Amino acid sequence: QVGLVESGGGSVQSGGSLRLSCVASGYSYSRYCMGWFRQAPGKEREGVASIDSVGTITYEDSVKGRFTISQDYAKKMLYLQMNSLKPEDTAMYYCAARGYTYCSTSWPVERNYPYWGQGTQVTVSS
Repeated sequence: QVGLVESGGGSVQSGGSLRLSCVASGYSYSRYCMGWFRQAPGKEREGVASIDSVGTITYEDSVKGRFTISQDYAKKMLYLQMNSLKPEDTAMYYCAARGYTYCSTSWPVERNYPYWGQGTQVTVSS
């Protein structure tokens, strides 16, 4: 059984930073495409960043230069360092996994990920 558990969310002021973590279990972590998604109230869930087994990283345009995705294979951990946070970054953040070595251009497509965590809330106040 694949398990993903996020942590690290919270409330910060605009310009602040947070680091999200996601611990994975139940599968060969090194052979998965991993992604961070977020869903704001009243909006659809959107892809934020992805990283695959060969280290290819992709970001959604609005977070480029502010967010950094990384992973630790040994610890089966996925991270999202979020700097210069803005109120529009307020959302529930989810980590997700799919059983492909590469994420490819389909990385932001929600339905391509069969495994999801429960989410961690990020709230940015102005």
